[in-house]
Amino acid sequence: GAKVVPADIDEAGARQTAEKVQAMGRESIAVKTDVSVRQEAEALMEITMKTFGRIDILVNNAGITRDTSLRKMTEDDWDHVIDINLKGSFNCAQFAAKHMVGQKYGKIINLSSRAYLGNPGQANYSSSKAGILGLTRSLALELGRHNINVNAIAPGMIRTPGVTSLGHFEKIVERAIENTPLGRIGEPIDVANVILFLASEEADYITGDVIHVTGGRY
Repeated sequence: GAKVVPADIDEAGARQTAEKVQAMGRESIAVKTDVSVRQEAEALMEITMKTFGRIDILVNNAGITRDTSLRKMTEDDWDHVIDINLKGSFNCAQFAAKHMVGQKYGKIINLSSRAYLGNPGQANYSSSKAGILGLTRSLALELGRHNINVNAIAPGMIRTPGVTSLGHFEKIVERAIENTPLGRIGEPIDVANVILFLASEEADYITGDVIHVTGGRY
């Protein structure tokens, strides 16, 4: 029943998503956005308000990886991952919260990762995902009095294009399955269902929490 605003640096991809939503009979617009750029994150919220008049749900799902060892990691490798994953979530939350506070209602759902526990070769990514948990809990404490819920999801290995495109994908999956009690990697719908739950009224008394979608792999 939601009106949906897919936002992506990939404008064509965002437009395709909007068209799929429209085909289901719902209203949707696509907005080209680089969430790491504050002006663009703010413009996203202003366009949404101008078009639909409310912002009830924000899903911070933009994320990238630049995996390499600490000794080889460049400053750009570090900055780019932090800027998209962590700063991008901060930017969007800050500009969306302004409108949510005014309407005394909102759901903010931040995508972390089980990598917040630490992964070799992912000092930048793991740091960004751990930072998202701190951001989530801080915002939950700050915004709760305005009837705004802020939660995080920590997915494990999920079969997304970003994962399947890796050259050593099969080897990664084999190792992940060995360490996953449910014996498989996750599908995008496994994460989407939890997002849907946290965005719903059924999760009205949950805030500042993180839900792991990992098949039991920690």
